[in-house]
Amino acid sequence: ARLFSSTSFAKTHEWLKVEGEEGVLGISEFAQGQLGEVVYCDLPDAGAAFKASETICTLESVKAVGEVYAPADCEVLAVNEKLSDEPSLVNSSPESDGWLVKIKISGAVSGMMDRAAYDKHVEAEAKEE
Repeated sequence: ARLFSSTSFAKTHEWLKVEGEEGVLGISEFAQGQLGEVVYCDLPDAGAAFKASETICTLESVKAVGEVYAPADCEVLAVNEKLSDEPSLVNSSPESDGWLVKIKISGAVSGMMDRAAYDKHVEAEAKEE
């Protein structure tokens, strides 16, 4: 898997790769592992607007429903159409081919971590379980 250095992570296990005002959003390797086999991705429509921390899409697995939160105020530019036929891409390639939505960011992105900080956060969370 190619890992992007410009990618940041949220405490809620989303990743965001930003290029200018646009970003690509997905869930982390850890999150897909927690969720289990994804069987359905309920993605928003292009043009939909979200406020920071609102649920932007939901991922249904055999054992749970995972909510994916908007990292900032944003508008959906595109969704990953492949996921309607192949939701398992979220499991097999969560940080590249299994991306969820492309967004235009209109608000400040805050509370995101780099990979090293995120890895520490995941370790701490895993210890609590």
